[in-house]
Parts: sequence; C-alpha cells; structure tokens
Amino acid sequence: MKSLLRTTVLLAVAGGLLTTPVVAEAASGHPKLPLGPNGRPLSTPGHPLTAFQPSGPTQQHAPLPAAPLEPAAPAPSGPSLTGPAPSGPSVAGPSVAGPKVQRAHEAVEFFWYDCSHSALLEQPLTRWAAEHRADVTLRRVPAVWTGSPDEAEQRAHARLFYALEQLGEVDRLQAAVFRAVREQHAGLTTEQTAADWVAGQGVDAAKFRAAYRSAEVDRAVADAPELFAQNQVTELPTVVVDGTGRTSPTRAGGVDGMPAALDRLVAEQPAA
Repeated sequence: MKSLLRTTVLLAVAGGLLTTPVVAEAASGHPKLPLGPNGRPLSTPGHPLTAFQPSGPTQQHAPLPAAPLEPAAPAPSGPSLTGPAPSGPSVAGPSVAGPKVQRAHEAVEFFWYDCSHSALLEQPLTRWAAEHRADVTLRRVPAVWTGSPDEAEQRAHARLFYALEQLGEVDRLQAAVFRAVREQHAGLTTEQTAADWVAGQGVDAAKFRAAYRSAEVDRAVADAPELFAQNQVTELPTVVVDGTGRTSPTRAGGVDGMPAALDRLVAEQPAA
C-alpha cells in the first residue's frame, strides 16, 4: 500500500497535479525591494510604489536613544544644494541662497526629519563636517520619496527645511527640528505650525512665512523628488560623496560607522 501511494504521488507531481513550495527569495535570485523610510518595500526609487507591506524593524529606523538630542556645533552647510548622481556628473539642485563655497570635496546628505536614523546621524555628521571644514562642503537634501505614504509629510518637511535654509537658520536649528519632530511629536507640516515653532526659536515669523511661500522654496521642493530618484536613494540617511561614493547605516554597519566610512570615501576621491 505504501509503495502504491508513493507511486501515485510521484505520478501526480510529474503530471503537474501537485505543486512544490515557493522557493525562498534568496534562492530565487530576485533581489528584495529597497526599503522606504518606514521599513516598507519599495519599487524603483522615485516612482510610485507597487505595494506597501508592513515589515519588522529595519536597521535604518532603530528606536531613538532615551537621551534627548543636544545641539551640535554648526557645520558648513552651503547655501545652494547639489545632489550628485551615483555616477557621472553631479546633478545640480536648486539654489535658495547665495553663491556656493567651492571646496575639494562635497558630501550630500539625504535625510528626513521623521527618520530615526537621520536624527541619530545629525550630531556625528555635523562634527564630521566641522573636522573637514577646509576640504569638504556638506549639503543637505530633504528626502521626498514619490509615491510613498509619507510623501505629503516629506514635502512639508522639505518646505520647512528650505525656508530655514533661505533664512540661514539650518545650522542653528537642524538638530532642534529633529527633536521637535521625533521627540516632541510636533508635525510642523503646515505653514501655521511651522511658523509658530520657528517663532519660538527666535526666528521672525513674518520673514519665515515669506520664505515658506517663496518661488525659490517652491522650486526647491518641486526638485527634491527628482534629486532623490536620480541619486537612487534606497535608505535614509544616505550620504553621497563627490557623486560616486556613498554610505548609509546598512553599508556602514550602523549610524556610528558612517563618519569613518565618509573619511574613507573622501580619501579615495581625487581632489577637485
């Protein structure tokens, strides 16, 4: 009887009546979709997502430490933005202030105010930039991931960032914005909430509102998704050095390893 049953099963498999289990992703050769700011799988960066499936904790979004963030020393954040592509010439971003300072190297950080790892990187990156003040220009680009469920919030945070940059307040307030969003759960996603918050930080509310509504900031926010897509950013934060080298929490083994990875990337790049 056992022999007959085994023969029947084999015949059924051969005839396509039974199916074999789905092969694991690692064995199939199909790569995993990149993870978005909330750990959800994404399609090609810069294009609408095909699906949003909940997933477990991801390395780029570990919980923030219990200790609150402290303001860091100002770093040389240039007034114009440049989002270099992974290869070839850099992609120029919108200028929202004066002329940019030319240094031998450029590091461009893609971040989001509501990303825990972006918040964790703020102080180490600022210290790193201060140490490389003579040879590296640090530029920040707010991430806007087209098609993600967080796109509206990311666009609002990008508008806040560019308005602060136009007023020359990014160096002073960048860490404070992270604290407000991540620790105090301040949305800062409308002109009113953003203006009220910056007024509490000593910024003239009328000047902020003018910058917030300005054509320069409109253009910068509109260009942010293209910079994100052109640089093929799949993890936040990501820092691109001189258009070719890049690091992120996954590549560096965690946020703590990113400054050392940036040192290596700068050392590997010929001076401009």
